[in-house]
Amino acid sequence: MTRTHARVGPRAARARFRAGSGGPTAGLAPGHTQANLIAVPADWAYDMLLFCQRNPKACPVLDVTDAGEWTTHLAPGADLRTDLPRYRVWEHGELVDEPTDVSGHWRPDLVTFLIGCSFTFEAALAAAGVPIRHIEQGRNVPMYVTERRCRPAGRLHGRMVVSMRPVPQDRIATAIHETALYPACHGGPVHCGDPAALGIDDLARPDFGDAVTVGRDEIPVFWACGVTPQAAVMASRPPFALTHAPGQMFLTDARDEHYRVA
Repeated sequence: MTRTHARVGPRAARARFRAGSGGPTAGLAPGHTQANLIAVPADWAYDMLLFCQRNPKACPVLDVTDAGEWTTHLAPGADLRTDLPRYRVWEHGELVDEPTDVSGHWRPDLVTFLIGCSFTFEAALAAAGVPIRHIEQGRNVPMYVTERRCRPAGRLHGRMVVSMRPVPQDRIATAIHETALYPACHGGPVHCGDPAALGIDDLARPDFGDAVTVGRDEIPVFWACGVTPQAAVMASRPPFALTHAPGQMFLTDARDEHYRVA
């Protein structure tokens, strides 16, 4: 989906995804909350719920479905099997497919978790004068696997994933303040400054997404990322899981202000 579609509503965007249009969703359906998706077999669902509860910065839960259900109250009429731009299919921690429709992979025992996404607070950042570099450059947000280990839960363990946005030095306090108002969408940053403090060797080589330019007067700022459960899937190797493709989110009908705490 191109940026010319940025002003369509979430329902129209989901219809285009269902028809096969894809791409990163940053900046799309402005004003509407975006969500990460992960679906696991029911016998892993408690582990996933506990993992999210123990790691709320990276995994803030917005909704959990009943086993086998592909609907959510966050977007009545939407289909979680078809209405994202692209999915990932995992078997024993290995990526085996990246389709635009997972109806053929769906199982009646799958429990789906929708997790808050930092794309949700980007409109507030932009309104406050903080540039959103990946949108400016037409790229996917850069994401990195850090050395920070999540608190394990049952069989699930892994490292925190972060997204990065370059922020002018004189807007750092603004960026921290604005994003802290969205705790259900990762909230304030987990680190500002030297990426090596997170174990990131090279900003130009993200683990997911695309590299973006960091200006001389800018500081790399890192937020916890909803791709963290995918890193847990890769580390913990459950027999099966479905996720969104990084940066290609579920667009809900919920409004961003619903998750703003002030």
